[in-house]
Amino acid sequence: MAQTLVVKIGTSSLTQPETGLLALSTIASLVETLSGLRQQGHRVVLVSSGAVGVGCVRLGLSDRPRTIALKQAVAAVGQGRLIRVYDDLFTSLQQPIAQVLLTRNDLVQRNSYINIERTFRELLELGVIPIVNENDTVAVDELKFGDNDTLSALVASLVRADWLFLLTDVDRLYSADPRSHPDAQPIIWVDHINQLKELQVKMGDRGSRWGTGGMLTKIAAAQIATGAGVRTVITQGRYPKNIEKILKGESIGTQFEPQLRPVNARKRWIAHGPVPVGKLYLDEGAVRAIRDAGKSLLAAGIVQVEGTFESRDAVLLCDRTGQEIARGLVNYSSQELQKIKGSQSEAIATILGYPGAETVVHRDNLALS
Repeated sequence: MAQTLVVKIGTSSLTQPETGLLALSTIASLVETLSGLRQQGHRVVLVSSGAVGVGCVRLGLSDRPRTIALKQAVAAVGQGRLIRVYDDLFTSLQQPIAQVLLTRNDLVQRNSYINIERTFRELLELGVIPIVNENDTVAVDELKFGDNDTLSALVASLVRADWLFLLTDVDRLYSADPRSHPDAQPIIWVDHINQLKELQVKMGDRGSRWGTGGMLTKIAAAQIATGAGVRTVITQGRYPKNIEKILKGESIGTQFEPQLRPVNARKRWIAHGPVPVGKLYLDEGAVRAIRDAGKSLLAAGIVQVEGTFESRDAVLLCDRTGQEIARGLVNYSSQELQKIKGSQSEAIATILGYPGAETVVHRDNLALS
């Protein structure tokens, strides 16, 4: 059965750790594997890191850039080199590719999100493998994905993928960083992200010399992807052919069980598109109404407002402890909510001096986490 696959490969797998030069044998194996999957009828998206690392080597830099301006310049140098290598290898197998560079801002606005979704749909229907990377050359710090693990999870949600493969420099998730804890225990299967808290997993939060992502970013990506109904796998990047084995049912790497996929496209965008700029803490009644009964959020259920935001901005809805339960587009500014929190809806006009919406976040503008 044809499926939609998103494969993310990190800088640590694409490059040689000692020199930072491209690991051409790994890239060739990846290209051969993805082309083969495409020929079997699967729809394939590749999210590839490496532009900054390749640019550093090209320019003779010994360390990853620390300033945004230098990183953007180095990425501009490296991205062209990286895509050329991919194009040469994919072309040798008669597999067309497309370069797609995204910034976080592209997914924040509903219209641009829909346009990107349509572009991916057309590319995949044409049999093209889109190669995605963050557009480091123009991305600003406050609207960056932060790492390509997060980007790949958001792309997997966008294209409604069946699988997300996170190819990294370890063979699977462990209870601690196996590079520094020889007794670390492998984790083969995760039914729900909360299991990892119970296991007290101690993930490494550092990437390689040339990359940015550690295991923590992969756990966060798995949480986004599984929440969008995408089965997620962490496995060894040096052996891309493992993807085919996993699809055939072999137990390789760490698999994360997907949760129920949001059926509403707008709610999928609310869950993963806008960047939340505030937080609302709710009482127990409001939490139950939203989580269990599918209700809208009313002012009466809000106990605390955090952050500065305007009407129509995205906010997190949390219980009293700060545990996120949902995300939504708010009908009031933070200043207004400070005045009306805990109040009944019919009192809002009197408190504010003008009529307002009955709901703070309408259920149509709310996505459970």
